[in-house]
Amino acid sequence: MRVKITRNYQITIPAEVRKKMGLKIGDLLEVEYDKNKEVIIIRKVKEERRTLKVGRRLTPEDIENLMTKGLSENL
Repeated sequence: MRVKITRNYQITIPAEVRKKMGLKIGDLLEVEYDKNKEVIIIRKVKEERRTLKVGRRLTPEDIENLMTKGLSENL
């Protein structure tokens, strides 16, 4: 498939490719340039959930504070 680069150097990912990759608004993509092959590689970033290993029981207040901190870091 061919796409055109806009004056702002943007491209549109064709619907067929978006569907095959399961892309949706807000997903993160990684862009890499392979100079040997002269190609641009675009990959969907697999987000992994962070886990807590605190070694103690968490109170509801602890959980709320950690959730608030996590949300503020990702906004």
